[in-house]
Amino acid sequence: MITDVTAVAHRGDPYRARENTLPSVLSALARGADAVEIDVRVTRDKVPVLLHDSTLERLWGHDIRIDRIGHQELVERTGGGVPTLREVLSAAGGRRIMADLPGATDASVREIVGVVRESGAPESVYYCANTDAMLKVRAADPSAEIALTWTTLAPPRAVLLEAVRPRWLNYRFGLLSQELTARIHADGLLVSAWTADTRRTMRRLLAYGVDSITTNRIDALRAQLANSRTPGAS
Repeated sequence: MITDVTAVAHRGDPYRARENTLPSVLSALARGADAVEIDVRVTRDKVPVLLHDSTLERLWGHDIRIDRIGHQELVERTGGGVPTLREVLSAAGGRRIMADLPGATDASVREIVGVVRESGAPESVYYCANTDAMLKVRAADPSAEIALTWTTLAPPRAVLLEAVRPRWLNYRFGLLSQELTARIHADGLLVSAWTADTRRTMRRLLAYGVDSITTNRIDALRAQLANSRTPGAS
């Protein structure tokens, strides 16, 4: 029987609304996400906004880097479709946000952490990304909650864990096993897995004992969790 597993919606609810938009985030929360994973980058004029890619091309049809345009131009090019981090935190109303920081720099991380602090959201926001980005977060906010993204079976070195002080290790789902999950738990850390979209993978991760699953299909994960909590369910 499954106890508490955090259901994280990847970039919102991307099968119902465009990823990393306010409608997508709100749809995921409405459908039972415990947390929503978003990607945050910073515009040329230092406004943190939601975007995974370095350019607007894939989602918005403009081959221009997000860090080379100001926020007003971004609004004009996307019809206001790319929300600011501040807007999303306000709309989330204190519910959990997992902020991934692709392309993080010292300056962008300071801006992002600053908006989280000014929005009164340090307790509801936690951060994920690679080692370099998470070291920047730790420098900007000594009390930040961190999910260190890890992409190899070789364990993080003790000196790295001491520097980053993560609460979570955040693994690609295919790397995880019951043995690895148990080892991480023995080290006093929580285990999060990304990005699991099939019920078979979800069931396997739950059997391993992971603490969090990130998915593009929040409805399927919520259904799987409900089924797994039912006595006698397989």
